[in-house]
Amino acid sequence: MDLITTTSDLAAACDRLSKHPVITVDTEFLRETTYYPLLCVVQMASADEAVVIDTLAEGIDLKPFFELMGNEAVLKVFHAARQDIEIVWHQSGTIPHPIFDTQVAAMVLGYGDSIAYDALVERITGHRPDKTHRFTDWSRRPLTSDQMHYAVSDVTHLRDVFAALDADLKKRGRNEWVSEEMEVLTSPKTYDFHPERAWERLKTRVRKPKELAVLMEVAAWREQEAQSRDVPRSRVMKDDAVGDIATHAPTSLERLANLRSLPKGFDRSKWGSDIVAAVQRGIARDPATLPKLEKPRGNSNGAAIVELLKVLLRMTSERHAVASKVIATVDDLEQIAADDKADVAALHGWRRELFGEAALSLKHGRLALAIEKGRVVRVDRDTAV
Repeated sequence: MDLITTTSDLAAACDRLSKHPVITVDTEFLRETTYYPLLCVVQMASADEAVVIDTLAEGIDLKPFFELMGNEAVLKVFHAARQDIEIVWHQSGTIPHPIFDTQVAAMVLGYGDSIAYDALVERITGHRPDKTHRFTDWSRRPLTSDQMHYAVSDVTHLRDVFAALDADLKKRGRNEWVSEEMEVLTSPKTYDFHPERAWERLKTRVRKPKELAVLMEVAAWREQEAQSRDVPRSRVMKDDAVGDIATHAPTSLERLANLRSLPKGFDRSKWGSDIVAAVQRGIARDPATLPKLEKPRGNSNGAAIVELLKVLLRMTSERHAVASKVIATVDDLEQIAADDKADVAALHGWRRELFGEAALSLKHGRLALAIEKGRVVRVDRDTAV
């Protein structure tokens, strides 16, 4: 197979692929040392052919590829599409659409939470993909014949996986379930990483408005620094250090030097004064302009309710052969335990029909859980004697 290295060959290949209703797509990239992923290779396949594109080839213009990604007449099939879409969005401002994510479809069909591509291929086709080049350096040139074969096999096996999952979805009437997830994946908001929202990514728990304000400012500074230097966030500052600064709010270099989560001498670096300035901006923010902090659960039985909801979720997952992760998260369950009208996915659409209504019934005693012949079963208390 020839490697596509010129714009004219790329345009011709994309024109051929655009005549098919469905194509499969995968990318190879590096992001270990950069903030933005470095796109190295793109592979695509139709029912007739498979192509491999050297996206690092000198002088190549990827515009034909980006136009194909936005072609509404062609369904683009990915596995675990989020990072692929993020790359296309960052480089072109285009969100691939319409798309089909085989990982999401597999979750909806009961293949487990976030099943890996090779495992899904093996379960559906019986073929065991070669994993040799999964972690290869795709930026090195020239690409070897083995790398080319690996790249092609990714998208050719994906054709068979898509066909099987699509048929199963239609048989079970679950196409709309996947469509809802695809709308989230293809929303620009999903990839909108403004520095002002960087704090939302952190798992750090803050309890006071001042801590939240400092967290927001320091996280925004780190995000801007990582973007401008094109390095991973952790290269600028670790997550635990951001949380530590938010909690202690050091307003001087001396106080900053006392934080154990920062490398020794960090306060004397060119970033020390930037951090102190960010802390001071946070302290100066008007608390009324801050997002509301989640209040502690007022219900002393909240933890017990969440545990019961977990049991119900597992039962629902097993009964309907749907991965529990795609129905509800632990955070969803915690919010449902605290608020009947919580704005969580589990209380909307097909998830509410499948699980949400039962979750609310369990919470309010209209439904109970019991053990019958060694199995946990649901009991409708409206009809129980």
